[in-house]
Amino acid sequence: MVSLRNFTEDDKDRLTSILNNESVTEFLSTKIPSPYTPEDADWWINEGSKGDLIKAISFNGILVGCIGVNRGDFEYEKSGEIGYWLAQEYWRKGITRSAIQQMTEFVFSNTDIVRLFAAVFSDNKPSMALLLKSGFSQEAVLKKAIFKNGVFFDNHIFAKLAI
Repeated sequence: MVSLRNFTEDDKDRLTSILNNESVTEFLSTKIPSPYTPEDADWWINEGSKGDLIKAISFNGILVGCIGVNRGDFEYEKSGEIGYWLAQEYWRKGITRSAIQQMTEFVFSNTDIVRLFAAVFSDNKPSMALLLKSGFSQEAVLKKAIFKNGVFFDNHIFAKLAI
């Protein structure tokens, strides 16, 4: 069963292990430290993950990932960017799709956000397919908008509007 919950101290080792897998972090922001240390996990658990719109993804009681929405500022305050990651051994099992559905329903039912969007690296085809299956539509492709580890990527923008 997939559930969303707050991060706890018990997640520290698992969080450190998952975020030291380069396959998991390949298409994530370089804001996530590499290597990912226990001290980084402490900061995330006690400070970084605090807020209503950041949750641990739990599968059968085990931490397997993270999902969150960053609300825009000023004139973008009714829009939020959704992001997620999942432990590699749990890929392609419907877990992230369930987490996206749960987070989307929560955001549209409990906040005044009316638009969720995701920014996806051009090489991350599985995430693009996942967003389409989750009811998002592709809105744009921003050419060479992402530069990570010396490589340019196009940024594919997907969005979903509250009904």
